[in-house]
Order: sequence, then structure tokens, then C-alpha cells
Amino acid sequence: MDVRADGSGRDAEEAGGESVFTVLVAAAANLGIALAKAVAGVISGSSAMLSEAAHSFADTVTELLLLASLKRSDKPADEEHPLGYGGERYVWALLAAVATFVGGAVFSLYDGIHTLVAGEELGDPLVSYVVLGIAFVLEGLSLRTAVKQARGEAARHRAPFGTYLRHTPDTAVKAVVLEDSAALAGLLLAAGGLLGGQLTGSGVWDGVASLCIGVLLLWVAWVLGRSNAELLVGRPLPKPIRDEVRTIVLGVEHVEAVLELTTLVQGPREALVAAKVDFRDASTAAQIEWACEDASRRIRERFPAVRRVFLDPTPGFAARRTEGLNPW
Repeated sequence: MDVRADGSGRDAEEAGGESVFTVLVAAAANLGIALAKAVAGVISGSSAMLSEAAHSFADTVTELLLLASLKRSDKPADEEHPLGYGGERYVWALLAAVATFVGGAVFSLYDGIHTLVAGEELGDPLVSYVVLGIAFVLEGLSLRTAVKQARGEAARHRAPFGTYLRHTPDTAVKAVVLEDSAALAGLLLAAGGLLGGQLTGSGVWDGVASLCIGVLLLWVAWVLGRSNAELLVGRPLPKPIRDEVRTIVLGVEHVEAVLELTTLVQGPREALVAAKVDFRDASTAAQIEWACEDASRRIRERFPAVRRVFLDPTPGFAARRTEGLNPW
């Protein structure tokens, strides 16, 4: 979770700008690569190259949807959306995962099956090899940009790169890293299909390569779709952060216990904290008010991404009665 313990609003803006730049680089690279692959696929007659063209076109659409998600989710809260537009990021990112599935995986699987059943006439693979080589360099540069940002974020949170990538709510960067990694693997598969067909004169290798590309894209679409769906449904802050928030509230004067703590990730740099708090019975209304304000301030200072803190003074016996226990 991208909740900074030592960050600032400027850090959040810089991270958001990095995400936009990362997606723009990926979109520009994929559009050029998609056109080149399509031309090479037509000239060579390779189904794997056509699958790779569909893959790159799908990635381009994905990046455009991710850009829309970054812009739409950045709007400030208003009367109609008091909690802001952070969740809209994950709606568009989920649509991007669907685009990867429909535009890339389905076409690749269909083309691979069609090639295995009907066969194909192989043309000159030289153009395809050149395009694959150029595409590999461009995809590698795009992946390098995404990985650089992700590693920087992981280092700021003192988390291993793999752990950060699995759990980060910045699904735009996660999508670019996964899609560019899959693109590099797909290029190797397409090259293997071309080489196998060139050496054996059979289109089976090309068809198998296309099927493998389709399966690879299915996996990427599944991972991204599941991540965004989880965030749309509602994901809490990580347990270590929840435990620290609870400790902060308990450390405030007049607080007896935290009866219930609810947290919600609303975006890569935006979260909500709500809690039912049992205050000392002897505390005055003014003391409870100032205790709530003090707890909110401490939580925001420790975790600047926590934008909203709601504390509900609740008698401890009332909570136990709700749970069906004897309050006395």
C-alpha cells in the first residue's frame, strides 16, 4: 500500500506524475510496435506475428484506458462524490484488463487454433525478425521505465520489489510492468515460432507460438482484473499499518480502547480510517472532542495518505452488548 510514513503532498504529486509518464512511454512504444508487427505479419504470413500485433494493439488501448483512469481519479471531492473519485481509477483499469483479454488473448488463441487446423503459407520471415528485434528494444525501454518507478516506490516503503508489485494499489504501474514483461516473452515466443517454421517448413510451430501468447495474455488479464476488482470491492490497509493506527489512537489521552477499526484503500495515495473508540467515562465532551482531533492529527502526520479519519465515541459496554455478551 502506498501510504507514506515520511512523505508529503509533493511526493504524492511526483509519484502521480511518474505514473502518467510511465503509461505515456508504454502507449507510444506499443502503438508504433503494433503497426510494425501488423505489416510484418501480413508480409510473412505468420500467425504469431499477427497475434503479437493484436497483443500490442490491445496494450495500446490498455494504456489509453489507464491514462483515463489517472486523469479521472485525480479530480477533487465534491458534493456529489464526498469521498472523491479515487475508485474510478480501478473501474478504468478493470476495463483495461478486459481489453487485454478480448483484444489480445482471444485473438491470439483463435489465430493459433485456426493455424493448426487450416495451416498457413509461410512468407519471407526477414521483415518479421527485424520488427521483433526493434520491438524488443522498445519494449525493454518501456519496461525499464516502469520497473525504475516501481523499484523506487518499493525502496521508499522498504519492501521487496516483488512484494510491492503484488500489493501496490497503483495498478497503472503494475499493468505496465506486467504487460511489458509479457510483451518481451511474447516476442521471444513469436521469434521461436518463426524460426521453427523456417527450419521445418511447417506452420505448426507458428500456431503453437500464437497459442502460447494467448495463454500468456490470459494470465496477465486475470492478474490485473483480480487486482482491480479487489480494490473496487474494498481493500483494507495492510495489517502492520492497521496495528500502528490502533496504537496511535490508544496512545491519545482519555482513550480506553479501540473497539472496532475499519480502513479502506481509496487510491494509491489515498485511504480512509474509521473507528469506534471507548473513552474514559469521566471525560468531558470537550476532552473527547480534543482527543478525537489529536488522534486524527497524529494518524495523518504518520501516514499522510490517510485523508479522512472518522472516530465514533462508543461506550465499551454497548459494544459488548452488540456482540451478545453480558455488559456487566
